[in-house]
Formats: sequence, C-alpha cells, structure tokens
Amino acid sequence: MTALDLSSPVAVVGTGTMGQGIAQVALVAGHPVRLYDTLPGRAREAADAIGARLDRLVEKERLSDADRDAARARLLPAEDLPELGDCALVVEAVLERLDVKQDLFRALEGIVADDCLLATNTSSLSVTAIGGALRNPGRFVGLHFFNPAPLLPLVEVVSGFATDVSSATRAYETARAWGKTPVACADTPGFIVNRIARPFYAEAFAAHEAQVADPATIDAVLRESGGFRMGAFELTDLIGQDVNESVTQSVWQSFFQDVRFTPSLAQRRLVESGRLGRKTGHGWYDHGEGAERPEPDTAEKRQPPAYVVAEGDLGPASDLLELIREAGIPVRDDSDDDQGACLLLPSGGRLVLADGQTAVEYRDFVYFDLALDYRTAGRIALSASQDTSPQVLAEAIGLFQALGKRVSVIGDVPGMIVARTVARIIDLAHDAVAKGVATEEDIDTAMRLGVNYPLGPFEWSRRLGRTWAYVLLDDLHRRDPSGRYAPSLALYRHAHASDSREGTS
Repeated sequence: MTALDLSSPVAVVGTGTMGQGIAQVALVAGHPVRLYDTLPGRAREAADAIGARLDRLVEKERLSDADRDAARARLLPAEDLPELGDCALVVEAVLERLDVKQDLFRALEGIVADDCLLATNTSSLSVTAIGGALRNPGRFVGLHFFNPAPLLPLVEVVSGFATDVSSATRAYETARAWGKTPVACADTPGFIVNRIARPFYAEAFAAHEAQVADPATIDAVLRESGGFRMGAFELTDLIGQDVNESVTQSVWQSFFQDVRFTPSLAQRRLVESGRLGRKTGHGWYDHGEGAERPEPDTAEKRQPPAYVVAEGDLGPASDLLELIREAGIPVRDDSDDDQGACLLLPSGGRLVLADGQTAVEYRDFVYFDLALDYRTAGRIALSASQDTSPQVLAEAIGLFQALGKRVSVIGDVPGMIVARTVARIIDLAHDAVAKGVATEEDIDTAMRLGVNYPLGPFEWSRRLGRTWAYVLLDDLHRRDPSGRYAPSLALYRHAHASDSREGTS
C-alpha cells in the first residue's frame, strides 16, 4: 500500500494551532487541502494564517515564490462538511472529547467515499473508541502529530483494534511522503511518547514533593548531568501545567489507576491555583516581566582528595577514572576488594553510583547520580545522609569540582534523580515492546524526536548494561514497596536472559 497521490485532496477538520499545522504540512507536500471548522468564518481565518506562514517561509528562503503561490491556490476553506466529499484523507483536530469526535466521524462517513482514509490527531483518547462509532472502523487510524506540526518530524501512526493493516500502512507511507518520520504504534494509553515519558515528569515531581531538592536544582541536574534538553519543571511550564497534568491523568485512568502512572499532588495544586506556566505568567517558576529564575543549589568550593582508590567495576561511571587521573589525582586500584564497585576516599568514605539504595543504610556512603557522559557533564548530583561525615562529603564534592563539575548536594533519596528517571523510562519501554505497542527501533525514534531525549530507552539500556535498570528498580522497590518502582516482567526477563538468546539492549 503506497502513500496518497499528491492529486488527492486532504481535509483537516478543526482549525486551531494543530489543525493549521497539519494542513500546512499536507499543503507544502503538494496536496489540495480543504479546511473546515464548525465556527463560521474560522476556516477562512485559518487559511489566511497559513498563507501568512507561507510568506514567512519565502522570506526565509525555505519556499519559492512560485511554490507559495501554487500552495495558496490549493488551499480552500469549506463552509459546509459535504464540501469534503471528494477527499481521500480527512484528519480531525477538534476538541478532545470522545462524543464530539464520534459525532464528527459518523457525519463524515455519510459524506466521503468508501475508500477515504479517516484519521484522528487525538493525543489522549482511544483510537479504538473513536473508530468504534463507525460502520467501517477498518479505515480509521490515528495520526498523532506533535506541535508545532510543520517543524517537529515525528508522527505516531496508531492502529485501533479494528484498523485494517492496509489503512495503517497507507497512513504511515503518506506521513513519510510528507517529510515526516512516522512510527507505528498499537492503540494504548498515551501511545508511545506520552506513555513512556511519564517518569520524566513524575520522578522530578516526586523528588520535589519529598523535599529532596528544589525545582531549579532538579532541572539543572536533568539538563547538565542527564543530557535532557530541558528539566521537567521548566518543560511543563512551557507545555502548560493543565495540559501536562491532563495527559498524566488520562494515562493513569486508562491504565486503571496503575501506580506507575500516579499523578503529582504538587502539580494538581498548581493547576488548581491557576499557575499554569508561561501562559499565565507563573507555574513552577515566576515568568512575570523582570522575574529572575532561581539558581540551582551549587556547593561551595572544596579541596579535592589527595587520592582515590578504585574498588570493583564502576560500570556506567568507569570513565570517571580517566577523568580523575587527568585532573592530577592519583587513582589506586583495588579490584580484588569485595565491598562492591565504588571510589574509596582518604577519609574512609565510599563514593557510589546511584543504585536504588540510600546512604543512611551504610556508614559514610555518598551516592553520585548517573550522567549521560561524565566527561561533558557540567553538573553532578551527590546524595548523603544526615549521618555522613562532613569530611567525607567535602572530599566527594571536591573530587567532582576538580573534574570541572558543578556539584549539587540533594537529599538521601534512592535512585537519586537521573538514574531512577532513566531506569523507569527503560522499564516502561521494555514493557511496551513486550505488550506489542511498538518495536524497539520505533520507541527509540519516538522518544528522541517526540520529546528530544538525548538517547532512546533502548540506547540507554545498551549503554548502561543488561541488568542495570532492573537492579536499580528492584532495590528501589524494596525501599518503596508501593509498586511504583517494581520492575516489569519484561525487564526481569531481559535482565536474566543471556546475550546469546537476545539483543544486548
């Protein structure tokens, strides 16, 4: 099954920001495009707005004058729904209400031809439920674009329970012909991106609620250590707290209130107070004119230790040894030590990569968080208990400062910030593959392109090792037996499978 022919008209119903964006994508690709909105005059306004954006593309030399003029000639606002009767594809981008969408598609089914592909851009509703209102749900598919649609490359092509393979394939190939990067996905709450991204927000909010660190510090650690483009607090202020919480609530309810997707009470309070982020001038941060962004907590300068002793294999943090040597700090090797992988400090304290345990359980342990790349990381988070020797903590701080890192000392929380966030993302990704939601490749693509993660979950998993995420979550689950951190059966199987039988992700 191939993509729609460029001569085939495409209709977009709903002319808000997303509808206009989808229409622009189809228009620039070469299709005749019809715009329809139930509000009189709105389709004409949307056509004018799209025309203005085409003008800006010409100004930026991304579109020629001739192509702009041809695109404008192909863009037609429709005053009545029957004017969409000859379209080969109708994409809906209306209010996120099941009854509204079902009523629309029932009406469309009596207007368009039997081979017309019907698609919804829903981000939170069930594609199966919307399509269930149709006489022929086989031609119904989800086409989930990301905002702004003309700029972001990802499109989730979602097959409902009754979607024909031929319909999903045609939608997939059409999105690719439009210059997008499609990924195939089964109809599951949140699809790929909104399902697997939940821990990125949830773990940051949970750390804040536990008074482990303030939002500015958590955001800085996620950016400067984890390699994420934005922290969870600043990103949800950009998205809108109401929008982000609505998706979280939808996924949580759709999974029958699965504890792994539990919403944040702190975010609920923000929404209730009307502090929705940038659009209202205040969210986690104050976005008012002249407001200053709070600085992350950063430790004062400390003296580095005279030496460190490397005990065992540091695994994902093994690059630290070379960095420490480059900083002029002697590294002694004691690989025969059976105390586990750590850096032994002159004061007798141990510096350990976050593993799902807490510092209070051990004498003079300081945990350090996971980094995407310890060489390029600008900040490292450390975690100690109230019983940790001040000298041990000072040596740990001084060590990372000698490596050119800013250091944030957070509360004694199992898994810290980056480590438990990445572990949970990996777990949800393995669970999704095991349940037939999508392939490993499509999940990695979706998370890189849809939410700009530095690595896809399976890329993280391969880098960190087969058992890393399972061991961390299992230890975390022992300390928080609510079920939130219980490793999935899929992750358990992956961790215990031999490399000869499966891939190494």
